[in-house]
Amino acid sequence: MKGKTISLFLLLASMSSWAQTDSLSNQLSLGLSFMTHGEVRGGGLPESSSGDGSIESKANFLMGRTRINVNYQRPGLEAHAVLQNLAIWGMKNNQTLNLYEAWAKMSADCGLFAQVGRVALAYDDERIIGPNDFSMMALSHDVVRVGYEGHGHKAHAILAYNQNAQNVYSTTYYKDGSQPYKTMQTLWYHYDVPRFPLGASLLFMNVGLQAGEPDKLNNQPRTEYQQMWGGYVKFAPKYLTLEGSYYRQTGQTVNATMYSKKTDAWMGSVLATVNPSDKYGVKVGYDYLSGDNYVPVIYGGLGMVYHDVERGFNPLFGSKFKFYGMMDFFYESAYTQGFTPGLQNACIGVFGKPTDKLTCSADYHYLAVATTLADLNRTLGHSIDLQASYQFTKDISLAAGYTFMVGTETMDRLKQGNSSKYARWGWFSLVVSPSLFTTKW
Repeated sequence: MKGKTISLFLLLASMSSWAQTDSLSNQLSLGLSFMTHGEVRGGGLPESSSGDGSIESKANFLMGRTRINVNYQRPGLEAHAVLQNLAIWGMKNNQTLNLYEAWAKMSADCGLFAQVGRVALAYDDERIIGPNDFSMMALSHDVVRVGYEGHGHKAHAILAYNQNAQNVYSTTYYKDGSQPYKTMQTLWYHYDVPRFPLGASLLFMNVGLQAGEPDKLNNQPRTEYQQMWGGYVKFAPKYLTLEGSYYRQTGQTVNATMYSKKTDAWMGSVLATVNPSDKYGVKVGYDYLSGDNYVPVIYGGLGMVYHDVERGFNPLFGSKFKFYGMMDFFYESAYTQGFTPGLQNACIGVFGKPTDKLTCSADYHYLAVATTLADLNRTLGHSIDLQASYQFTKDISLAAGYTFMVGTETMDRLKQGNSSKYARWGWFSLVVSPSLFTTKW
C-alpha cells in the first residue's frame, strides 16, 4: 500500500510538472485601439463647388478609427485578428466595418513558416509594399505567404487570388472588390551581412490587373499582367544610415476606362541620415519617379496625345505618405487627362527628441515633374512638413502636423485649378491603445 501511495504521488507530481511547463506555451491577448483623427484641408487638389456655386476654400472633418485586436500564440502557431471600424463624425449610415487582419501562421524550428489569411504586409522601407497606415483605412492583403528566416537570410513567397463573388461559370471579371488587383505573386529575399551593418533586399512582383468591361465586345474582361522588380540596400554604421532603392515596372497597366496599355517605368531613391546623438539628427534624400512624355497642359484641353507606352511609375502598395510629403497629392489624386508626369522630390529635414516623450521634425521638399513639358517649367512647388508627437503613457499618444506648399503655374495647370498655388493642411491623431488582458495556460 505504501508503495502504491508513493507511485501515485510521483505520477501526480509528474503531471503537475507537465502542467506547469505547458502553462507557458499558450498565450492569448486582447487589446483595443482608438484613434481620433482630425484634418483641416485647403488647396492642393482640384477645386469643388458648394451647393450655391461658390468655391470651397477648405474642408474640415473628424474621423474615428476603432480596432479590436486578438492574438494567440503557442510554439509553432500564431493566430491574429483585427476588426476595424471607420466613422466620420456625423456621417449617416456609416458602414466602413471590415476585418482588417485575420491570419494564422505556422512555423517550424528550422525557420520555415506558412501564413494564410488577410495580412498587413510591410517590406523594407515600405516604398512598394506597406500598410500606408496614415490613410486611416490602411492596406491589407488576402494572401498565402511561405518562407524561411534564419542565419541572416529571409526568403518569402506571396500568392494572392481575388474574387468578389462565388461565381459558378466566370472567374475572370473582378471589379469593386476589396483589392485593386486580381492576382499577385511576389518573391522577396533579404540578407543581413554578419558582424557588418549592411542589409540588402531583392523584390520581384507579378500583379494581375483586371481590364475590360462585361458588356463590350471590343473590350472583353481579361487579366493583364504587370511586373515590378528591383532592390533595396541599407548601410547603417554608428552615426550614419545610407539607404538606396531602384525598381523597374514593365508589362501592362490598366487605366480608369479599363483599357490596357504597355508600361515601361522606373524609380530610384537615395537617403542619408546622420544621428550624432539620440536627441537630434539630419536627413537628406532624393527620389526620382519616371513620367509620361508629352503631357497636355492646356486649360480645358482634351490633350490630343496618344501614348503607346505608359512611362509613369506607380508605387503600387507602398506607404506613400512617408516619401513624397505628407499631403501626397501626386499619387493619391490623378493629374489632368490621366497622364502622370512623374516626380522629382529633393528633401532635407531635421528631427529631434527634446524630451523622452516628445519628438519633433521639420522637412523641406523641392518638387518637380520628371518629364519635359512643352511650355512650362518642371518645378511643381516647395513644401514644408512640420510634425510633433508626444507619448503620454505607453498606450496614449498624440501626434500633430502642419504642411504648407507654394505651388507654381506648372502645378496649377497640371491639377487644373489655382488652389494648387497655395495649399495648407493641418492634422492631429490621438491614439489610445489599452491592452485589456493577457492570459497564459
